[in-house]
Amino acid sequence: MRYFLLTLLFLTTFSCNKKTEVTSPSVVNISESVYASGTVKSKNQYQVYSTVNGLIQEILVTEGDLVKKGTPLFKLLNEPSKLNMSNAKLASDYTDIRSNADKLKAAKVNSDLAYSKLKNDSLLFVRQANLRKQGVGSMVELEQRELAYKNSVTSYEVSLLNYRDLKKQLEFASDQAKNNLRISNALAGDYIVKADADGKVYKILKEKGEFVNTLNPVAILGDASDFILEMKVDEFDIVRLQEGQKVLFTMDSYKGQVFEAIVTTIEPLMNEQSRSFTVNAKFISKPAILYPNLSVEANIVINTKEKALTIPRNYLIGDSVVLVNKNEKRRVTIGLRDYQKVEILNGLSASDVIYKPNP
Repeated sequence: MRYFLLTLLFLTTFSCNKKTEVTSPSVVNISESVYASGTVKSKNQYQVYSTVNGLIQEILVTEGDLVKKGTPLFKLLNEPSKLNMSNAKLASDYTDIRSNADKLKAAKVNSDLAYSKLKNDSLLFVRQANLRKQGVGSMVELEQRELAYKNSVTSYEVSLLNYRDLKKQLEFASDQAKNNLRISNALAGDYIVKADADGKVYKILKEKGEFVNTLNPVAILGDASDFILEMKVDEFDIVRLQEGQKVLFTMDSYKGQVFEAIVTTIEPLMNEQSRSFTVNAKFISKPAILYPNLSVEANIVINTKEKALTIPRNYLIGDSVVLVNKNEKRRVTIGLRDYQKVEILNGLSASDVIYKPNP
């Protein structure tokens, strides 16, 4: 009995000492924002890929190096390519039109000889025809001259066609061999992996002697001093965002500091796995030192209002009810909200006292 009385007395005392929290609406500035997580990215950051398969013979740069567009980054082993290029060079030299000038000259000489014979047989045929008109010579002689002339015409036409055909063949073979040589040179150049743009080498992903292919990157490059924010926004919030909105963000590397950025692009394709969109922003204020892939916690401001009547969010029951006079519920209309406050559009005045609901 004594234990029961002591317990009752303790509970009564605790209940009396526990005070109900109260507050009144306050007029302050409020902003509504969308949460986003993300990372710092070097502007124009990209992954470097090899266009051919092979073994890394030499790594020509180190992490942190500044490079220009076209700077060689990796050299791959390319013995087969060298042999192909050598064969292509031999074929190009062998089929070069200048190397076959004698063949063309011989064909031209044959054509010229056939033409000379044609002219001579033509004169003999005309002369024999004139003599026949004068009754000199036989008909058989005339026919023989005529046949010789026609044979000369045919021989000349054939020799001329042969010359032109040989010239086309040699020109085609020469051009084809030169193209093959250019292709071989280009393929040999593919065994030198180069930078696609000016920038900084942030990461080398392969080691000397390691095999590379066309599917996996070999390095990460990007601008040396120009950075952006790359943020992930849930599909539920994406329709509320637009370019030009302010971004307030914090970084683990700079605790206690808040920096500003502005939304520049909203990528229109949703990531189906994370159900999120990628939103990019440029810095307005930023730390003095930045590195790619630093983590960021951001709030994208979608609306602001000055001198708004607000109450703490934890005094709101649901989205439309507050407690007045301890147990009296009153319906209110809310407007903007942030993580701590909510705007009251109707239902309360600055002089009202509201009670914090029990959890």
